[in-house]
Amino acid sequence: MASLCGRLAVNAVRRNVTNNIFRAYASNKVTLGDPIEHATGLEKRELLAKAAGNPNPFDIRVIKQGPGTRERPTEIPSAFDARIVGCICEEEASYVNWMWLYKGQPKRCECGHWYTLVHKAPV
Repeated sequence: MASLCGRLAVNAVRRNVTNNIFRAYASNKVTLGDPIEHATGLEKRELLAKAAGNPNPFDIRVIKQGPGTRERPTEIPSAFDARIVGCICEEEASYVNWMWLYKGQPKRCECGHWYTLVHKAPV
């Protein structure tokens, strides 16, 4: 019986010490700095572009099709001489028609839309 009472007393003391230590750490509001301060390289350039107001610095979001004619093709921005482009030819299509697009060479999709590559400065 004495050993049981001793264990209960030790557990109660441990619980109180642990809670007090936790409260002491919780009261100190330690925060990490701004993520831009910790980032380096390409990640930092991406965060700086987003902070400057460009939510799509790598042009990976969907581009709405323009008229898509040979005279006025849909312009696809790229910092390189070639880019792979996906066209959803029909609204209800369950696949994407992928094609390579090269700078200075407008290309026609199977559905009839025309695309051209235009230069964009890299991030």
